[in-house]
Amino acid sequence: MTLLVIFALLAGDFKNPLGATMRNLRAKGLAAAIVMGGGLAGNPGAATAADMALRASPSAIGSCSELVFSCENGRQYPLCPIAVSIAGEVVTASLHTGHSGGVRVRLVPMGVGYRYAGPGVWVDGFRGNALLNFGKHSQIACTIENY
Repeated sequence: MTLLVIFALLAGDFKNPLGATMRNLRAKGLAAAIVMGGGLAGNPGAATAADMALRASPSAIGSCSELVFSCENGRQYPLCPIAVSIAGEVVTASLHTGHSGGVRVRLVPMGVGYRYAGPGVWVDGFRGNALLNFGKHSQIACTIENY
């Protein structure tokens, strides 16, 4: 992109050689900036560090009773911490979804909320509410007991 085109975009001169595609990208970028700015200014500090991962005590390592997902399908899925950070956030865990051993899941950094992902399964959540996903087409709403 030449310097002339960049200045034309910044100045709002839409008679540049890039045409409608660039105008659409510019409009989408502006809309995204407004939405993000409004979200940050409207409720600053709403998502704290405690909302970025599930919390467990260091004594919960190897125990499956502290974090249990109770889901709309009537089943319960315990999350057994394997590693807990100094701050008490569950970093890796075993999610028990059936009769066999659990599926290993790992904390994936998110902007707001948490995600624990493993082979064929992942959990997206915010505080005590979560969505348990079994592949792309199976999703179950859950709450965390004793959260």
